[in-house]
Amino acid sequence: MFEIYQSEKTKQFHYRLKAANGQVVLSGQAYKDKASCENGVESVLKNGADESRYEVKEASDGRKYFVLRSSNGQIIAQSQMYKSESGLKNGIMSVGNNIADSRIKALC
Repeated sequence: MFEIYQSEKTKQFHYRLKAANGQVVLSGQAYKDKASCENGVESVLKNGADESRYEVKEASDGRKYFVLRSSNGQIIAQSQMYKSESGLKNGIMSVGNNIADSRIKALC
């Protein structure tokens, strides 16, 4: 399920994709308005099923994460950090599985 929320501190809108167990699988960037944030969710729905849209990256501490890119190459979302390659691969699969449940819960 996608959750759309507004940061109390910055007043910007964000989305996150949660797995059935409540764990955040993917988070979007900050948006100035809710409609743009909703468009970000739509982009994840459109691009998330295409494995070629995922790019694996490595943080300075060695942990890995992935980003999801749109068809024009723009980063639209980022995963959490993973300690293992298998965890990372499971995270990518989880995005694909969880976008099938395209419910959106607005928390703002």
